[in-house]
Amino acid sequence: MSVADESSQTPVGAIGRVTVPIPADGPGEVLVSVRGGSEAYAAWADRPIGRNLRVIVVESISARSVIVEPFPA
Repeated sequence: MSVADESSQTPVGAIGRVTVPIPADGPGEVLVSVRGGSEAYAAWADRPIGRNLRVIVVESISARSVIVEPFPA
């Protein structure tokens, strides 16, 4: 697989669900649907987000860490 193929697998834009609440000062965890399955990512947000809420990934900061925002209802 080439580097270009890897970058096309980014979770940015994917919808996920918070599995560990995201506090204001540290990471929580989200389960995101990617590559035909679900994967867990450490997640940061600009405000606390509670467990089981839907989020959208807005930025990938490493292979296993993302920045999310609440998904509009």
